[in-house]
Amino acid sequence: MESGNPLRDLPYPRGTGSDHRGWGSLAWSVAGMHGIARPEATMRVIFRCDPMLVEHLPRPVLARSALPDWLRAMPATAYSAIHGRDIRTLKQCPPVVDAMTYGFMILLPCDVAVDKGTFSWDWKIPDPKTGNHPRAPLSFHTPGQLAGSPFAKPGQAALKFNSFWTIEVEDGWSLFATHPVNRDDLPFRLVTGLVDSDRFSDGGINFPATWTEPEFCGVLGKGTPVAQCFAVPRAAQQLQFEVLDERRQAAYAQTVADVLSTPGVYRKKFRARRGRSTGE
Repeated sequence: MESGNPLRDLPYPRGTGSDHRGWGSLAWSVAGMHGIARPEATMRVIFRCDPMLVEHLPRPVLARSALPDWLRAMPATAYSAIHGRDIRTLKQCPPVVDAMTYGFMILLPCDVAVDKGTFSWDWKIPDPKTGNHPRAPLSFHTPGQLAGSPFAKPGQAALKFNSFWTIEVEDGWSLFATHPVNRDDLPFRLVTGLVDSDRFSDGGINFPATWTEPEFCGVLGKGTPVAQCFAVPRAAQQLQFEVLDERRQAAYAQTVADVLSTPGVYRKKFRARRGRSTGE
């Protein structure tokens, strides 16, 4: 854990149900991704929707603007009986916060009422002009499609959050889609996927998920983040293994000593500066 306030300077709206509008495309910095891009580089992501639905859909938002209320409400320190003193919490851990603010979120387009595994909604939207376009916020995968996987539960279908936006990234990049990072408070769990969205950009990407709270009764609100996405380079990785030489042994010992003895070392000395993401 690191001290300091990695949440400082982040826009922090209350709740997750806002209908965010005003962006036709989205770009975010890829600074700090060594060997991938220059620090000043940005990755442009283009979203497109049916013209009849443009006034009815919450637009994807940068993940930094969809942080959960519980993160702000967390104490910065908490008493540890093992240590006999207050220690820093996850709120002061830059890697945790940086992961939660990375990329963008796909949002649920309307309220969905849930009653112990029964899902319903009252979403009045115009007929899309686009053929084969979904109208429902959810559809389902049959239980058999999960057979043999750790997601399978007897007799339980998987959810599929339908997509109302096509997504296009730059050539040579793919879209990594996963459950909103560290959001174990959500009553579902997204199945992670990777889509070559530089090539597949004319159809929507749907997001399969399992429902994790069978006794849940309530409303999954419009604007709930259902998927966290970010572009990744489609480049082969070369694994290389080395033994620590004397210089790196000394650096290792010093780095660990600094981290253990001085609050905020990672944030102040090692954490890369992140460029401001933009929406246009």
